[in-house]
Parts: sequence; C-alpha cells; structure tokens
Amino acid sequence: MGLGRTWTVSLLGLTGHLVEVEAHMSAGLPAFTLVGLPDTAVNEARERVRSAVSSSGVTWPARRTTVNLSPASLPKSGTGLDLALAVAVLVAAGLPGRGAAERTVHLGELGLDGRLHPVRGVLPAVAAAVAAGRSEFVVPIANAAEAALVPGARVRAVGHLAELVLAYGGDAAVPDGVTAVPAAPAPAPTTADAARAADLADVRGQDDARFALEVAAAGGHHLFLLGAPGAGKTMLAARLPGLLPDLAEADAVEVTAVHSVAGTLDPAAGLVRRPPFEDPHHTATPAAVIGGGSGFPRPGAATRAHRGVLLLDEAPEFSPRVLQTLRQPLEQGELVLQRAAGSARYPARFQLVLAANPCPCGKAVGKGLSCTCSALERRRYLGRLSGPLLDRIDIQVDVGPVTRASLSLAGDPEPTEVVAARVAQARARQASRLRGTPWRTNAEVPGSWLRGSEGGLPADVRLALERAMDRGALSMRGMDRVLRLAWTLADLAGRERPTTTDVGAALALRTRGGTDA
Repeated sequence: MGLGRTWTVSLLGLTGHLVEVEAHMSAGLPAFTLVGLPDTAVNEARERVRSAVSSSGVTWPARRTTVNLSPASLPKSGTGLDLALAVAVLVAAGLPGRGAAERTVHLGELGLDGRLHPVRGVLPAVAAAVAAGRSEFVVPIANAAEAALVPGARVRAVGHLAELVLAYGGDAAVPDGVTAVPAAPAPAPTTADAARAADLADVRGQDDARFALEVAAAGGHHLFLLGAPGAGKTMLAARLPGLLPDLAEADAVEVTAVHSVAGTLDPAAGLVRRPPFEDPHHTATPAAVIGGGSGFPRPGAATRAHRGVLLLDEAPEFSPRVLQTLRQPLEQGELVLQRAAGSARYPARFQLVLAANPCPCGKAVGKGLSCTCSALERRRYLGRLSGPLLDRIDIQVDVGPVTRASLSLAGDPEPTEVVAARVAQARARQASRLRGTPWRTNAEVPGSWLRGSEGGLPADVRLALERAMDRGALSMRGMDRVLRLAWTLADLAGRERPTTTDVGAALALRTRGGTDA
C-alpha cells in the first residue's frame, strides 16, 4: 500500500483554488476511482492518465487506486489537473521523488502518448498558488512563458511525462519520434490592434464629438454616440483606446489573466499593457457578450474588455437580453455568472460606447426631410435602448453629418498623442485627489462621496445641480453622473474644483446638448 501527494490549481472564474491531490493504493481488484467533485473533463482524466503513464514506459500498477481532490467540497473542472493526477499516482506507486512532488504544483493536460498539452488560465492559476505560498511549478513547454510572468514562480517546462518521471528519479523512456506539443500560434491581429494604430487626426469636422471623446477618456465615462450613417461614430469609438493611459501593473496582471482564461493571450508579448478593445457584432448572443458555456461559464466580450473599451455598434440591433445584462457590470464593475455547477465571478470594469443611428433608415437628422421612417418606427427603434440603460451612460452626444463648410473652417485636427497627453494629466489629478480611496477615476466615485463633505463641492455648484433636478432634467443617478463629468472637466482644465460653467457643460454632454443648469 502507498500514498502519494502533490498539488494543482482549479479555477472558478479568475479565482484559483489550490487543490491537494492524494492518491492511495491498496490491495484488491484493479480499479481507478476519482473523488472530490470532479466534472466530466476531470473524470475522463483517468483514461488519459493511464494511457500516458503506459506510453512513458512505466507499468501501470495493478492495484485499487483512489484519488481524492481536496478540498472535496470544491467543484473541480478542466483538463489542467491531468499532470497532478499522474504524478500523485506514480508517487503512490513508489516514484522516488516524493519530496519534490509534494512541494510542487503541477499543471497540464496529458495526451495519450504522454505529451503535455497547454491549458488555459495558467497565469491566474500560478498567481493563486504563489499567493498561497507555493513557488515551484511544472507546466507544459507551451505554457512556460505565460507562467514565468508571475513574480516568485520557479517554473520547470516539461514536454513529456517521461521527462518528469526521470527528473523525479524514476525509470521512463520517451517514445521515439515524439516531440513536444508546440505553443499555439500568436492570435491574429484583432480590432484592438487596429484601434491602437488608429489616430484621432483622421477624424475631421467633429469638434463636439472629439471633445466628448476626450472627456470620456479623461474620466473613464461611458459614451453614447447618436448620428447618421457615415458621420464618424465608429471612427471616434475606435480611437478611444488610444487616448487611454497604459495599464498599471496590477491591472495589467488582471487583464492578462482574463485573456489567459479566454484563450486569447499571446504569452510571447508579455503582460497586456494597453487597454483592450472589444466590438462584438450585433448578432452576438448574451453568452458571447456576457460570458457563458456549459459547465463553468467562460468570459465574454464584456470581461475581455476589462479596463478597456466595449463598443456596441448599431446598439439598437443588439438583443434586448444582451443590453439589459450590461446593467450589473456598469454599476458594479464585475459579472457574476450563476450555473447549476457553480458560479464564476469575472471583472468587467470597462468603458461602454454605444453607437446608433437615429432611426432604421438613419436619415432622421436635422429636419429629417429625407427620412422614410414613421414617427412610431423611430420611437420603437431607439426605444430598444431602455431608459435605465441610457441613464447609466454619462455622455450622450449627437454626431451630425460633416459638411464641406465645417471641413473648410476646421484646421488640422489634433493627433491622438496630443490629446492623450491632456488625458494623462487629468488622470494624474484624479489619482492625486482620490489617493487613499478605492477609486481611480471620476466615473468610479460614488455620488454620496461627491455630494458629501469629502468631495469638496462648492455651494453654487450644488445649487445648480439641485435646480436641474427641480426642472426634471436629471434623476438622482443623473445628478451624480453630471457631477462626475463636472469634476472631469475641471481636471482637464486644471482647476481644483468644478464651477457652474463645468456643470452647465456637463449637463449639455449628459443630455445631448440640453439647457444650462
């Protein structure tokens, strides 16, 4: 009889849980039993492990083998537990390197020929194990670069199970002609790459919309662009990521972990330093945008856009279910996906950009003389964007068509580099003012703090906001969002406090050119 132990990590969302793998061998009819709430993929590991061990030149022990995944009350999912299962069984069967195996965390999927295949989520798994006090890791060669991104992790890259058996002092042989599984090719260029390359200087004749974009970037505000086809709404939205500053170290690790779990990470590029950009098609399902899938849900576009920009172009064409499920992340900055097998919590603090035409034909601008839609069709079209959703959008701007006169009067537009420098200065002022609080940008600050004594709100600014509420121009939530915008305008202008002029400009941005406060 023998007992073998080692460690692995099971992910629930982005949260990694250290799992102790215990293998016990006893006399009796040969059997391989797996306990500890394994899902289907983990249960199937029994066959993969048995074949991989045999393919490594090691005789599978003809004993009754029971493997326990502790804590037993935690659901286990994924194929990343294969390697730990194999090591625990081999240690129980007499593998000499018991001490090394018991202090090492093993991650990787086994092929039937014994090769180690890469798995998703290695970065958050390694980070969780390091936080739990573990420092030694064995991962597939294809995951080595990703695991090495975690400070404090000592990583051994292995291509075949036989290599690890030999390293632990056992007898094994790598079959002839078997090579390591290569790393997945780098992801193809995405819309995020195009957004980073796009320059704001390409947008001409849209001064008001450009200013709204700058304010959105400076304060982290959500943005709604309404205008005719071809006015430049999508061009403007695609240039927002270029105005945002680089991610802080903690944010870069978190965003990189998200993309690791989603399978969109290029480990060779290191940590994701730039804000991501996602623009799902309007036919996308709720599972594609919010996250989902069988078993434990995978992250969707909203989570992949964490600390970046989520663009919903042609927003009224999206399913109402997709639009309404965005309310939770807009308010809380995270998504909690409940399933029968368990729940997953994903970060989703993104800047939402909605772009829409004013009607189905898109010509209801100005006097709307060329529009072929009825008044009822217009109301129904924009009515797909519910009031509660729009009330959570800080900036709402009409993007008019560009005329020849506006092009001739406009000078050379400022490039992204110049505007981004002003945005960075405004963000620095916010960071200084909010030091010691859990918030980083004006868009994250709760209204109770802004309205209270901590926010330092001048009396005349408070009075202007209260008058706007009395006129019915603002809800309570709208008042808070106008106040956040006023602070951002003050930060862009280099003022210590917002003024009534800032409030009036913020109200205009909030209400698509509404009246002064």
